[in-house]
Order: sequence, then structure tokens, then C-alpha cells
Amino acid sequence: MTTIPNATVLITGGASGIGLLLGKQLLARGATQFIIWDINQAAIAQVVADLKANGHSVHGYTVDVTKVAQIQQTLATMTASGITVDILVNNAGIVVGKPFYEHSHADIDNEMAVNTTALMHITREVLPGMIARNRGHIVNISSAASLLANPRMSVYCASKWAVTGWSESLRIELAQIKSSVQVTTVMPYYIDTGMFAGVRSPIIPILKPDHVVKQIANAIHGNRSMLRLPWIVNLLPLLRGILPTRWFDVIVGEWFGVYHTMDQFTGRTH
Repeated sequence: MTTIPNATVLITGGASGIGLLLGKQLLARGATQFIIWDINQAAIAQVVADLKANGHSVHGYTVDVTKVAQIQQTLATMTASGITVDILVNNAGIVVGKPFYEHSHADIDNEMAVNTTALMHITREVLPGMIARNRGHIVNISSAASLLANPRMSVYCASKWAVTGWSESLRIELAQIKSSVQVTTVMPYYIDTGMFAGVRSPIIPILKPDHVVKQIANAIHGNRSMLRLPWIVNLLPLLRGILPTRWFDVIVGEWFGVYHTMDQFTGRTH
């Protein structure tokens, strides 16, 4: 079993947004090292400089998580430097945010690669060492969109449905071999970051980033297998199970306004 104090934490997409905030939260809770993987080299340099100035041990690597060779090479470099990953947070993600018929084939492939297969390839490289040491924690950032189809998010939903299914299967497999390696699947509603700029949600509250990272850190500390945020997201599987599809569309999609949350989506502009 891995605890946060004295742990080395690797977070993909760790140079901004939830990834960066979670890294800071885990450092505040006693993590020894924060390893950042991100595609934005300038952001990495700035974050590393800022955190080192505050006395933290932090290392940044520019990695395109859709490239298996880069994943393997970066991990080899880390291993040669004596860095062993105790907590892996698969956080990097993207959203296209437009109707499916407006997606290009490149849009489809890239969203699925970043949001889904990258998590699998990274975990596949890190997991054997964790199993051998019989300790470690894998945190997979999925989404409430893995429980609810939504307009203008078709490929994003598909990618997150896949993440939730894979992450839960991985957890069960590790339990079956009696490994102490833990898996936590995180399924948050919209979070108030640039990734979902323009989203409007009249009933279900948009989540505050600081609250989300505290809850994820608590889930790691408590070895929770699943974290859904906010609490009302826990009702989605029940409602999908008991309501006819058209009723679900009306009650959750229209009355709760979920099917119109992306109507004014702009996303990041840079």
C-alpha cells in the first residue's frame, strides 16, 4: 500500500489546471517528488522554477502521451536518474466540443489517443514495477461523461466510458492477484478550468478546482476505488437504470439542462 507522505508522484498534464493543483496538493500532504509530464515545454519550465523556488523537489518532462516511444524513453530516463513512480495520476485530457458530424478523422483519433489509449500505455509501462514492489497507486481521471451521453461530446464521452471500464477492470485484476497496488477512478462533472470554458450548468453545480483536488487527494489517502463528484453524479447509474430512455432525456437532459451545457462551449483559446 502506498501513502502520500514520501511518495514520488507522476502526473500527466501536470503543468496546468487540475494536474498542477493536484501536484501542489500532494506536495502539501508530504509527497517527496512531483514529476510533471506535459506537452507544453514553456509551462513546464515555469512551474518547475516556481516550485523549486519554494523548496520542492520537482522534475518536468516534455512528453506527447500519444507516442509510446516517448513514454518508454522518458520512463527510462527517469529510471536512470533513480526516479521510481509511487503514485501515477493519468490526468492529461482534451475535448473537441462540437457535433460528431463536424469532427475530422484527426479529431477522433487524437481525442481517443490522449484521453484513452495514452492512459493504458503509460500504466502498462509503470505497472510491472509497482506489482514487483507490491506497492503503488494509479489514479485515472475519467469523467461524469462516462456515465451520461451528451451532445457535442460524443467522442469525449466515448473516450471516458472506455477509461472507466478499463480502470475498473484493472482494479479487479489487481485484486484477484492480491496485489497491494491500488486503482482509483475519478468521475467529476465539469470543473471550472479553461478546458471547459463557456459551459453553462443551471442545476448541477460546476466544480471548483480546489475542491476537486482535495477530494482526489482524500481518495488516494483512503484507497477509494471510485470518486464521483458532485454527490448527485452517484445517482446517474440509478436513474439510467430505472427511467425509460426518453424520460431520462427529458428529466436529466432537458429539465436539468445537461443536454445544453455545451451550447456555448468555447474551451481553451490557446
